[in-house]
Amino acid sequence: QVQLAESGGGLVQAGGSLRLSCAASERTFSTYAMGWFRQAPGKERELLAAISGNSKIILYANSVKGRFTISRDNAENILNLQMSSLKPEDTAVYYCAAAPNSGLNDPKAYHTWGQGTQVTVSP
Repeated sequence: QVQLAESGGGLVQAGGSLRLSCAASERTFSTYAMGWFRQAPGKERELLAAISGNSKIILYANSVKGRFTISRDNAENILNLQMSSLKPEDTAVYYCAAAPNSGLNDPKAYHTWGQGTQVTVSP
């Protein structure tokens, strides 16, 4: 099974930008849909963005649409999340996860998770 590892989190001021990356362990990475989730303390984990294995389907939650961009580089087994216009309410632990392509819009379909990376947005 693929293993995932997020990086790129940190502290940023409101209005700033941050780029998260997720490195996958296997070349079969390209066969999975990939998603970015976040979870703030006391809140449920939220699916923010998803991308199909061939990048032909991309979905965003309303809370991040227009501010965040998901992309992938299958040759390098890397998933990215470019975040801009960050708000304090974006503060959370951010996770990448893998799902079958048929389930990219279903949070319950994501079966493999990274360890998470903290994003903190100061006011």
